[in-house]
Amino acid sequence: MRPKKTRWVKCDPSERYFQPKVKAEQQNCCSIALTLDEFEALRLLDYERLSQVKAAAMMRVHRSTVSRMITSARSKIALALVENKALKIEGGCCKFC
Repeated sequence: MRPKKTRWVKCDPSERYFQPKVKAEQQNCCSIALTLDEFEALRLLDYERLSQVKAAAMMRVHRSTVSRMITSARSKIALALVENKALKIEGGCCKFC
């Protein structure tokens, strides 16, 4: 397996952790990790409304990489919402610009 190319991110989420407000007996202790590069792809595509080509250029990766990151990010967010799990933004192969 090839090593991952460094992804450049602009927005530092600075220890973001989202946890649903549920009763103690319903709370699922597992959290879902959203990587910094997935967060940046989500920010650029869904918040900034950029195309995948422009987002890829800003992150200095291929468009297909951005496509895989956004698919993974949206899947993780959907899982967290549907299953009442916490979402933690951390990790990834990134450098801040």
